[in-house]
Amino acid sequence: MAEPGPSLQDLVGAVFRDGASLARTELSLFKAEMASNATGFAKGAGMFLAASVFAVASLIWLTQALVYGLEIVTGSKWISALIVGGLLAVIALVLILIGRRYVSAASLTPARTARSVRRDADILSERAAP
Repeated sequence: MAEPGPSLQDLVGAVFRDGASLARTELSLFKAEMASNATGFAKGAGMFLAASVFAVASLIWLTQALVYGLEIVTGSKWISALIVGGLLAVIALVLILIGRRYVSAASLTPARTARSVRRDADILSERAAP
């Protein structure tokens, strides 16, 4: 006679155990991958911050060099500093105006998603109507 195999209860229990084990393994992999990605992102952000500090310092020195160069042309340090300061103010104003245009044109409302949800709701209500 053939020996009886595992019962249905044993098989269902094994499926749930294996599923839970697989979920735990996938979750562990997800956590490790996200931790690695977050570490890389933090390092990249730190490098951008350091680069920004050096960029600002170099702009200060280059601006000072421009003032000294214009002093040779104008013969006056304060006039050359005024010219460089005015030029930097004009650049800042142009950047502000361009940035304001981008900010006003951008909308934080997810319009496409809202349209899609409305369309889905309309389709569902049409199908549900007798």
